[in-house]
Amino acid sequence: MNKKLNCILLIDDDDATNFIHQLIIKKAELAEEVITTLDGKQALEYLTNSGQYANTENALPSLIFLDINMPVMGGWGFIEAYQELDESIKKQIVIVMLTTSYDPDDKDKAQQIPEIAEFDKKPLTFEMLDKIAEKYFSENI
Repeated sequence: MNKKLNCILLIDDDDATNFIHQLIIKKAELAEEVITTLDGKQALEYLTNSGQYANTENALPSLIFLDINMPVMGGWGFIEAYQELDESIKKQIVIVMLTTSYDPDDKDKAQQIPEIAEFDKKPLTFEMLDKIAEKYFSENI
């Protein structure tokens, strides 16, 4: 990669999953910073606060990896609230739903939501990261 993404946001309540995903992202050298939140509510707070600090170290993420099942606010609740955020916050964010769900209804639902760019199974892999980087961030490769 010639240029790294400024920030990737992980939204998942599982510490082990977050740890593995952080290692993969860092080893792939895809982002300057990886931020972790444990539920959708924390993620929304991060996004709304970061939106005030564009072009600083607290800048908005370019990529979000979102789990479905979390306490406080799960992935579907996050997406509903995210849809209401100001366009200045959402404009350049790619959301990838990463889940352990094998429910075909979850995949169908995700495909009906324009804010969700991809739906994939956990865990994140180097191959998945490469595919996402090529598809959505080709200027960074």
